[in-house]
Amino acid sequence: MKTSMIAGVCKPLRWAALAAMAMVAGTATAAPPADLDMRVETAMRSHGVPGMAIAIVEDGKVSLTRGYGVRRLGSPERVDADTIFPTGSTGKAITSAALAVLVDDGKLGWDDKVIDHMPWFRMYDPWVTNEITVRDLLVHRSGLGLGAGDLMFVPTSSRSRADTVRALRHIKPATGFRSGYAYDNLLYAVAGQLIEEVSGQTWEVFVRERVLKPAGMGSSVTEQSARFANPNRAWPHARTGGRVRGMGEQAVLDERRTLGDNGAPAGGLSSSANDMAHWLQVQLGQGTWTNAAGEPIRVFSQAQSRQMWTPAVLTPTPTWPGKLAAAAPKFSAYALGWNVRDYRGEKMIDHGGAIFGVLAYVVMVPERNFGIAMLMNAEDMPAMRGVALELVDHYLGAPKTDWVAAFDEFMELRFNGGIEALDAAAKSRVGSTGKASLATARYAGRYRDSWYGEIDIKQDKGGLRIDFTRTPGMVGRLEHAQHDTFRTVWDDPTIEPAYLTFGLSAEGKVDRITLKSVSPIADFSYDYQDLLFTPEDKGS
Repeated sequence: MKTSMIAGVCKPLRWAALAAMAMVAGTATAAPPADLDMRVETAMRSHGVPGMAIAIVEDGKVSLTRGYGVRRLGSPERVDADTIFPTGSTGKAITSAALAVLVDDGKLGWDDKVIDHMPWFRMYDPWVTNEITVRDLLVHRSGLGLGAGDLMFVPTSSRSRADTVRALRHIKPATGFRSGYAYDNLLYAVAGQLIEEVSGQTWEVFVRERVLKPAGMGSSVTEQSARFANPNRAWPHARTGGRVRGMGEQAVLDERRTLGDNGAPAGGLSSSANDMAHWLQVQLGQGTWTNAAGEPIRVFSQAQSRQMWTPAVLTPTPTWPGKLAAAAPKFSAYALGWNVRDYRGEKMIDHGGAIFGVLAYVVMVPERNFGIAMLMNAEDMPAMRGVALELVDHYLGAPKTDWVAAFDEFMELRFNGGIEALDAAAKSRVGSTGKASLATARYAGRYRDSWYGEIDIKQDKGGLRIDFTRTPGMVGRLEHAQHDTFRTVWDDPTIEPAYLTFGLSAEGKVDRITLKSVSPIADFSYDYQDLLFTPEDKGS
């Protein structure tokens, strides 16, 4: 789906804007750099990245598809151009393309009201329910907060997509409808359900039959089960042993602890370098590509291609620190599943993606008719984004810059800022580790949040244990922090820990539970701060 970033010098902000960060544009050369393999392998080695895959398309033709490294640490199987990787939020453009096919079919329009095609759909505000359009689902201007509702499919989920959409009515807006930009994944799940309502086929089937097959993307899959069935797949890796995620030793993650299928329209596609090359051809060909037999194949119309690349909402233009400042856009907007930005005076279409343990990036410069897609089975962003930016500069004829080092500098600031914030929080608690107000057993119970659902808190011999019941495996113990605040110690250490604070009524009973991430740079999809649990017997 996505990740975030810090902007400014020491201040840690969320690490998802970077997963959608801009790269570039310029004048294309005829071939990839002669030293590309060496550069990729050097970047991977210096960051401990297990594997990577790259696709480059220029003037409608595939210039390169290549794999590097291994699919899984400790195993000899090599990444090749057919190895599939989860593509995260770069797949939002696939969901937009599926809707474009339905627009071409005359089944819906971009500015149709969602409720006209899905009468049971509801937002928190009845007026917004009646006004929100298909286009609004895709451009992050609904009024929902950053990452709102992501805990319904992150780190995984047992929910159906329809159940997820029904829960949307309980999520309060953070801003006014169409008043600004805040990245979300939940409304792409709504878009996936809308595709099913209109076409009669699930998002998975419709995308496979009407987008992937016509685009020649034969190894790409929409279901996690299909990914696990392919032996030529990359495994996720991450550094989770340090004080904040991204520090510590590289380790293999459990590949089945992944995005819930209910959230697949926001980031559940898996693809290979060869298939991403076809996707770049379709995009640069404005909906049409030429297959190996020389036949033109239309996936969607030129008119819909223009719609998908047309900016709909302005997005912030960040000030990036240090050497990265030179790459910062002066104009930035979001279209239908794509960012539209400037770089060196050129228009760039791009999107990043992140599923825990895997990163992806797609960038195109339409006026120069080239595009690049990169896939990586680790979270060490500088190795991939640095090489991507250097590749784009090559096609622009720009001066050589060590962008890998520039991103390293950026990440060092991010990690240092996160650790400083943790230290400051720890210091503020010194001398304030007051005892809990209640006996341990009195915190136990079943609690419910209106959009997430239920959690169970039980007492056993070791103290309190917590179970996020709609998220398989999201279980652990509660460790007392101070007063009525406890910290989660998850059985799965890759899940971001949270502080739970029990609020008490005047009668001394638990009245509510609020949460926040322990790490100040936790991925924004851990939207603990939006939860408000109350005892189930109170209702909600």
